[in-house]
Amino acid sequence: MSDDEAFIAAKLHDLVREIAPELQPKTWYSMPAYANADGKVVLFFQPATKFQSRYNTIGFNDAAQLDDGAMWPTSFAVTAWQEDVAEQVSTLIQRAMKK
Repeated sequence: MSDDEAFIAAKLHDLVREIAPELQPKTWYSMPAYANADGKVVLFFQPATKFQSRYNTIGFNDAAQLDDGAMWPTSFAVTAWQEDVAEQVSTLIQRAMKK
C-alpha cells in the first residue's frame, strides 16, 4: 500500500472503531476489512494499487444493510480522506449497521 492508501485505510479504521466497534478487523483477500459477529465481511478497503486502479474503493458487502429500493451503490471511489469524505463514510457505516 502506498503512504496515501495507508493513510486512508488508517482513517477508515479509526472511523469504524468509533462508529461500529462491534465489527472485527480482518484481512480479506489481502485487503483491510471488517466483519460482523457472524464473521461476514460488512465493509472493506481496496487500495488502488491492488488492482492497478485509478482510485481506492470503500466497499460494502451484502451483510451491510444499505438497501434502498430496488437499486443502491455498494462501493465508493475515494481519492483522498477529507472531512466531507469522513462524514459520508460515517453515514454509510451507520446505515450498514442499523439494527
